[in-house]
Amino acid sequence: MTVSDFQIEDKLIERELDPSYHEFSVEPTGRQVTVVLGGVVVARSRRVALLHESKHMPVYYFPVEDVRMDLLSPSGRTKDTPLKGVARYLDVDTGTKRVADGAWIHEAPTSPAAEPLRGMVAFYWAKMDRWFEEDDEVYKHPRDPYHRVDVLNSSRHVQIVVLGELVAESRRPRLLFETRLPTRYYLPWADVRSELLVPSTTRSTCPYKGDAEYWSVQIGDQLVKDLAWSYRHPIAECPKIENLVCFYDEQVDAVIVDGVEQERPRTAWSKAPTVRTVAPTES
Repeated sequence: MTVSDFQIEDKLIERELDPSYHEFSVEPTGRQVTVVLGGVVVARSRRVALLHESKHMPVYYFPVEDVRMDLLSPSGRTKDTPLKGVARYLDVDTGTKRVADGAWIHEAPTSPAAEPLRGMVAFYWAKMDRWFEEDDEVYKHPRDPYHRVDVLNSSRHVQIVVLGELVAESRRPRLLFETRLPTRYYLPWADVRSELLVPSTTRSTCPYKGDAEYWSVQIGDQLVKDLAWSYRHPIAECPKIENLVCFYDEQVDAVIVDGVEQERPRTAWSKAPTVRTVAPTES
């Protein structure tokens, strides 16, 4: 359901609605970015470059002058990457904590578009302990300055159908529009049949919205795992979705808006929902 927290930089994120869309660009951000491991600042720079690459999360690259290179040593591992050339991996050892293959450097990019990355160092986000943009801590991955999240109040009539059952219906949804992702319908709890929702232990973090908690949907003895989520305390930049409920359009039976069933979106979450039969005492 969610992308692994480890080595997210290596994963293909199939979030593009247009499969022909491709982007590869490197640009300065103007932000001071700090990386901390084992209580030690291993990199801090006001000259970081942000790599935008289709089907990948954005990645910060640091000039070697702004990296504690005395804490980094070659691991012996290399990997040939498209456009960027060979990545040479580096172990990071602060004395208090050691991470194998925690960073990498491109010493000879193979395309003009990647030339700004020559001699720049990048770190695996989740292998480091903490990241800061200026003095604000940032989670999961860098925030893309071209990635917008807009939440609008709406009077659309939204219905959510799961296993043939109407589980939510609202005429006061808040619609979340996020760059190159499908519209999400956030609904008041009062408009959701909460008796059908079963708390899940699943949690996820979004740098644009905050920490989400999940619910499964149970209809009779059928349980559909992790089908809905809510941000109980979203980050300050996204307050309008606070404590509302949203369902995966990709996995429910139907999302009906103003009487029209919506086309099922194709995203990283487009898969058959996990449905299992449960005993009555399980819920």
